[in-house]
Amino acid sequence: MNIYNEALVVDFSKVAGISNIIAANTIGCLLMALGYMFIINWKGVKTIGWLNIVFSVLSFASIVGVMGFNLPLDTESPELFPGMIIPMHFFPILSILVIFPFFKLNGNESNR
Repeated sequence: MNIYNEALVVDFSKVAGISNIIAANTIGCLLMALGYMFIINWKGVKTIGWLNIVFSVLSFASIVGVMGFNLPLDTESPELFPGMIIPMHFFPILSILVIFPFFKLNGNESNR
């Protein structure tokens, strides 16, 4: 956020502050981790590929809310807001897809 703000000389901290961004990413990752835990225990490890696709589609779908977001009228350069927020919607899915292969799945490796 700071790099984007400095590079384009904009300030969206009233709308999307550091605490909001950290909370949104943490909640997104926690929800995906719970989804993985639930699906793996219910259907087994063989469904991970489909679950990755579902989470990726949901990440793309979450962008719709950003496109319809109304900024305060005193915000300068509101057209730059989606350029900062949309990539952040992909941070949770990217972090899960990068970190997930490092975890062993309860000895269910034969189900792959």
